[in-house]
Amino acid sequence: MKTFANAREAALEMRPDVPVYCFHPAVLAEDARHFVGAFPGKTAYAVKTNGEPFVLEEIARAGVKAFDVASPAEFAAARAAAPDAELLYMHPVKAQSDIRLALETYGIRTLALDHEDEVAKILRIVRGIDIDPADITLFVRLQTKGSAAYELSKKFGAAPGHAVELLQRISGIGFRPALAFHVGSQIEDPEVYERALASADWVRSRAGVELAALDVGGGFPASYGHDPRRKKPDMPSFDEIMERLRADLVEWGFSDLPLIAEPGRVIVARSVSLIVRVLLKKGKRIYINDGIWASLSDSWTGKITLPARFIPDPARRRRSGDPARIAPFKVCGATCDSVDILSRPFWLPETIDTGDWIEIGHIGAYSLALRTRFNGFYPDTVVRVEKPFHAGEKPEGFASLETMAD
Repeated sequence: MKTFANAREAALEMRPDVPVYCFHPAVLAEDARHFVGAFPGKTAYAVKTNGEPFVLEEIARAGVKAFDVASPAEFAAARAAAPDAELLYMHPVKAQSDIRLALETYGIRTLALDHEDEVAKILRIVRGIDIDPADITLFVRLQTKGSAAYELSKKFGAAPGHAVELLQRISGIGFRPALAFHVGSQIEDPEVYERALASADWVRSRAGVELAALDVGGGFPASYGHDPRRKKPDMPSFDEIMERLRADLVEWGFSDLPLIAEPGRVIVARSVSLIVRVLLKKGKRIYINDGIWASLSDSWTGKITLPARFIPDPARRRRSGDPARIAPFKVCGATCDSVDILSRPFWLPETIDTGDWIEIGHIGAYSLALRTRFNGFYPDTVVRVEKPFHAGEKPEGFASLETMAD
């Protein structure tokens, strides 16, 4: 992997016509260590967020000793990057063949579920390969309601009463019962953890079984941009959120249990930025060589505001417009699909033009994981960059909260 001092140097030396991921390993190590040091339990990185080998290896070197995995491909990726790490199979709905692979080949002993049929599947395989159920910890995924950019309880989670029954069934069979919840991705309300803990306490008190552990899931918010015309959202810092969570764990009587968290965005978001090139400027539209089918799905859904920094091509000598004036540009992706338009414009200098580059920051979460080969476009160029995106000069603008009109 080639190394550059900063993204601007990479753009001007490579002059890339393809998107280029800028990996900032020092940022990844810093953010991983920060989380591990702040959370009062086991940190299990959610591999789905970014499962690239160079990312998983750096996370393991930073001290993360467990990985939240959801498929055979993730089992293999995590084990290859960190051979001694613990794997936690926290997908609530699993194929029987995958359960067997997890238990028999990968030695996984921690699984999650939210329905009695999953208990039956796991029990059938445990008996078939002659494993003592007492060696297996089964987490009942509790349905929660909260405020997050991406809600997850619409698809997964047992209602509190159902969770009580599942815990009792699991304990009766001889498995080690545990409780889990996930408040969503990129929380927008710091109180969601307390509400989830209150629900977990209700379930625990009625189940009447001894819990082996509590998994508080993910949701810890990463740092992104905001509309420069609007007031910055009033969210506590990560350290303040974690301090509040630790206090809530004590208040609700869970602090003495073994604890697990499944962070994703908060660890990897800042560790990757993306260099894209302007293929065409058409009035107040710019067409770039990435889009919603590759690295920018978060900007398509409108859930995340990504900061953008202008990298002008010095080969272009003549420019129109005022270089000091920042204007909103609707951003169109590279594919032939007319849906491939970001829901939020980028705010950039009026003088931006065909051939220039843009560095999009804090794109380490889900950008590489969600890219597709649609229309034959698939960004896979990665370079190592020493200077973090957030340590550079202030970005000229951000993806706006409003959708630009034509």
